[in-house]
Amino acid sequence: MSPLSLLKHASGECVPNFVGGEFVPATGGEWLEDLDPARDIELARIPRSNSSDVEAAVRAAEAARRGSWGKSSNAERADLLDAVAGTIESRLEEFAHLESLDTGKPISLARSVDIPRAVANFRFFAGAVRHQSTDCHSMQSALNYTLRKPVGTFGLITPWNLPLYLLSWKTAPALAMGNCVVAKPSELTPLTASALAEIFAEIDAPAGCFNLVHGLGAEVGQSIVEHPQIAGISFTGGTSTGKQVAATAAPMFKKLSLELGGKNPTIVFADCDFDETIEGVTRASFANQGQVCLCGSRLLIERSIYDRFVSAFVERVGALHPGDPQDDKTNFGALISTGHRDKVEGYAQLAIEEGGEVLLGGKRPELTGDLAAGAFYSPTVIAGLSPDSRCATEEIFGPIVTLHPFDTEAEAIEIANGVRYGLAASVWTKDLKRAHRVSSEVESGMVWVNTWLLRDLRVPFGGMKDSGVGREGGRHSLEFFSESRNICIQL
Repeated sequence: MSPLSLLKHASGECVPNFVGGEFVPATGGEWLEDLDPARDIELARIPRSNSSDVEAAVRAAEAARRGSWGKSSNAERADLLDAVAGTIESRLEEFAHLESLDTGKPISLARSVDIPRAVANFRFFAGAVRHQSTDCHSMQSALNYTLRKPVGTFGLITPWNLPLYLLSWKTAPALAMGNCVVAKPSELTPLTASALAEIFAEIDAPAGCFNLVHGLGAEVGQSIVEHPQIAGISFTGGTSTGKQVAATAAPMFKKLSLELGGKNPTIVFADCDFDETIEGVTRASFANQGQVCLCGSRLLIERSIYDRFVSAFVERVGALHPGDPQDDKTNFGALISTGHRDKVEGYAQLAIEEGGEVLLGGKRPELTGDLAAGAFYSPTVIAGLSPDSRCATEEIFGPIVTLHPFDTEAEAIEIANGVRYGLAASVWTKDLKRAHRVSSEVESGMVWVNTWLLRDLRVPFGGMKDSGVGREGGRHSLEFFSESRNICIQL
């Protein structure tokens, strides 16, 4: 079965688990629907797995650790990652089609960002493990050197907004360091994860090094976190779920990386490059329909340019038109589900109750044909809210941006830091000294200046406060997915 064959799942075919190098159904025989959010119709069915399926995957992973995979060299593992990258790249259009179908995002976005980034992740970590170095410390009478060894079997739990992008971000470094993987993708977006499993089967990867178990978070995800032989968890998702993951994993002394929610500020100063900032801020606000944890959902604008900026911003956002995600011309797709659309819609209504003024959007678009039943919501811009209102402080994770004027640099920083999250921020100014000052004062794991989502895979990725624990990326991922051991030799 190739990724292209998964497109036939529109007829209701089933996507299996991948355990020990084989495609298998759930032991309980139950299934879940995978829906096309743009049309609210079934794409496929996936296993409703349980703890027995997780147990089988862990057994397969542990057997691989004791077998050929556990004896593999850095070069062999890097070659495997390169083979995965090359195969995804050769089928980029198929993967982009699957990702767009499953998530509702425009196929142009999946084609230009999501799938190429998955390719880049596998290639980057192949290179990183080939060229990694370890520390050596000499003493007067002894020599210390550091070994990096695999941790064991890792549980990887990934969300629905960037399915293959984030699964590859975790899988590649985990395998590069010699661990085995039990992965659980979101039950809402299983198709590209299954296509990735097909690639591992096609290239004859050692059975059990990569395992995929579909199902619900409370059933499969919790079983993965609880399993005593899973040595570490890398989780990306909501803050409330992250708390549950931490509460279970921490007492078991598992290695833990949590990338959680965000309510990210976009800070625009009067001396910004106006036209470039309008374009950049629009992208930062509404990429993937606002369903990116790094999106700038709070737009802070210096008062002296507030009216001019808001007018231009609203005009630019008005050029985003919800439509068929499979159409190359579509620049704004569907939300992940009708249930999530209802949540976003509820926040727009709350904003009005809190005294906000809807400048654009605030409603479902009028689409025809089979798209009429889809989970669409128009890009929405809201002004007039207090910076401490619920809509300005709670993560909505959708296409709603709130606007807030400020008078001074200190006020902008105070507003930016006035939420419980600290994942990402962007600062727009031509003043280099101000860029450094503000960036250092904003409580955020990542700050972009005059850009957004410009990623170097070597740098640390992660949040502060309620946005998470730990850092991944580059050497930080290699360190997280390995154990450092010091060897001291008396000379």
